[in-house]
Amino acid sequence: MERVRARVEPSLGARVIKRTALRYDRGADPALDRPAHVRAGSALVRLDAHTLAVVQDDASFLAVLDGVGHTAAPLRIRDLPLPVPDGVRLFDERRGNKARKLDLEACLAVEGEGGALLVAFGSGSTAVRDRVVLVDGAAGREPRATVVDARDLYAELRAHPELAGSELNIEGAALAGSDVIFFQRGNGAPTPALTAVDATARFDRDALLAYLRGAKVCPPLRDIVQWDLGNVMGTRLTFTDGAARRGDWTGFLACAEASPDATRDGPVSGVSIGRLDDQRRIAELAPIEDEHGAPLTDKAEGLAFAAADDDPRRAWLVIDRDDPAAPAELLELRLGEGWLT
Repeated sequence: MERVRARVEPSLGARVIKRTALRYDRGADPALDRPAHVRAGSALVRLDAHTLAVVQDDASFLAVLDGVGHTAAPLRIRDLPLPVPDGVRLFDERRGNKARKLDLEACLAVEGEGGALLVAFGSGSTAVRDRVVLVDGAAGREPRATVVDARDLYAELRAHPELAGSELNIEGAALAGSDVIFFQRGNGAPTPALTAVDATARFDRDALLAYLRGAKVCPPLRDIVQWDLGNVMGTRLTFTDGAARRGDWTGFLACAEASPDATRDGPVSGVSIGRLDDQRRIAELAPIEDEHGAPLTDKAEGLAFAAADDDPRRAWLVIDRDDPAAPAELLELRLGEGWLT
């Protein structure tokens, strides 16, 4: 299958202008197995004009950030504990339970009569991670979270090696009209038969949501496209998130992380932000700079753009420190002029 090569477009670059460590308003709570801070930043989504949600891969909590970008109100960080069978919500090597984590790595928000429905997807990198979390009323004061066994969805993804490559690792999801676009991250370990690939594929949004709500049949995926995102100092750029459409384009985030496979971490040599049109098979991207104008080397795993009536050159990243003792960070970006077209 031919891979579409992304084009570097310098006007789409971005620079970090603000950095905020994410600590819960309520602090730590051993009874809930909650630390004092957001441990991982694995995906980011906008719930309303000034509310973002952070999904975590190694902690069964949703972090809801109120007052983002609001000059008259301080940032508040609420925690939503996800349902667990045994009270354990933190997973790491020290505890020896890392293999049991949901590994939520992608999310999107769907508007409904009861407010935003947040849908968070496990990576699918192991069978344990074939689960999806639904959060009804995610931006409200009484959100309701449900964990769904979505093995048929992940079986459909794995059934297409041109999408999954050597290791399935779903790292992004974004709404695109009546569809949902999934972003496969190509950081898997190669096998004799298959290599790691970065790819996108589409599902019908309503059919996918119906399946996650209990319909017996999982919809088929379609429109698989493989992408070559380039490299930074010899390390391949691979998808780490997707963001809802801006005009005809869907935003994405990519990191050059020297990870040996889809389940282990590695050093990051650069991060790029970009946009793609999978229907026309076009992708453009550019590097992100840190506050000092140097290449950003933080592990950026979540991207959200400003609301439609806000500054179109404003966006946010969430950074995963890959360290349970260090809080994830929210980075505000100033986007290049190319994002105005």
